[in-house]
Amino acid sequence: MNLVATAIFAAIILSGLLEIYLERRQLLCVAAHRDHVPAAFVGELTPEEHRRAADYTLARTRLAMAQKAFAIVIAVLWLAVFLLPAYDLVAHFVMPGLSRSVALIVFVSAIGYVLDLPFTIIRTFRLEAEFGFNRTTPGMFLRDQIKGMALQLALAVPLLYGFFALQHAIPNLWWLLGWAAFMVVMLAMLIIYPAFIAPLFNKFTPMPDTPLKERIEALLAKCGFEAKGLYVMDASKRSTHGNAYFSGFGKAKRIVFFDTLLQKQSEEEILSILAHELGHYKFGHITQRILEAAVLSFLAFAVLHWAFAGGLAKAFGMPDDPGLTLVIVLFAMAPIGHLLAPFTNFLSRRAEFQADGFAKSMLGQEPMISALTKLSRDNLSTLTPDWLYTLFYYSHPPVPERIAHLHSA
Repeated sequence: MNLVATAIFAAIILSGLLEIYLERRQLLCVAAHRDHVPAAFVGELTPEEHRRAADYTLARTRLAMAQKAFAIVIAVLWLAVFLLPAYDLVAHFVMPGLSRSVALIVFVSAIGYVLDLPFTIIRTFRLEAEFGFNRTTPGMFLRDQIKGMALQLALAVPLLYGFFALQHAIPNLWWLLGWAAFMVVMLAMLIIYPAFIAPLFNKFTPMPDTPLKERIEALLAKCGFEAKGLYVMDASKRSTHGNAYFSGFGKAKRIVFFDTLLQKQSEEEILSILAHELGHYKFGHITQRILEAAVLSFLAFAVLHWAFAGGLAKAFGMPDDPGLTLVIVLFAMAPIGHLLAPFTNFLSRRAEFQADGFAKSMLGQEPMISALTKLSRDNLSTLTPDWLYTLFYYSHPPVPERIAHLHSA
């Protein structure tokens, strides 16, 4: 094992240990403040509601710590022990060429899915159910998993064939063309996903003609926003969590409200949440995120080019097969993504503050503050996260910070 392989093992282990350390910080911080409602929320949340939110966060954090510790061990075992036998097994059934590389990726991904499935089941049927969120039945869960796997295969296999074919045909320039193709696919998915993929899992019903819809359309007109439609998603069949989001791109934009959100929020609060989302478009945050993805994916393809050109698989004592190289790179890039998280989350949190400010300019601060408080209470979001954990894992500012910013802006 050479220096490159040693560095990759060290990065995976150290990054995993950092993740566990951050989860432990979150655990201790939330537990320390469990019995004390923050001063700004006294009268808004009862002590019991605050404790319940803390207990939910603690349960989620403990499960995350176990999952991340398991992931470290599995990643190291894959690279040190199991990847080469997995390749030999695939090679026994599949002739050399593109199909062998694709088959290896599918095989390793399938095993990874099976190993991670128990955590998904525990999260859904134990943790979420214990705190009253889960409404997913075993049959629904099974159907979702089958549809998800079928969809991933239908999308991933052709893309992998194209990826390896391009790498084989144009060994020096493939990564630039591959990056360009990746961006095209990513932009296309912004249109394809809401129209064809999301309806495979949820029912999207046009919002009925009500006074709320009239107020929403008036707000859209005031903001100069054109949407292809207003839809209500039947989120309540799986969970009681509430949310709203925009999907699509360009003229294909659509606004989706969870039915749980419409059930729990007042009209003013719903409008403020919508205004917040409109703020993201007003300030060009969607374009900014696309540019951010373009830069990060460009760097990722540059790393892939280096790995393929340098024969990375040989550093681990394995054959110089493109499939093996891609698996190794995917394991190696996880720590890089973790270290970049504070930067990407900083950009995301800044955008959230700006969107909150836009909602305030449209409807005043009180509806947004009320909506954030209610969302925090209904979703059992902790009000006392650890600051360093927040830096790495919060794409949205903690609710107390958002409310303080609304008061001060």
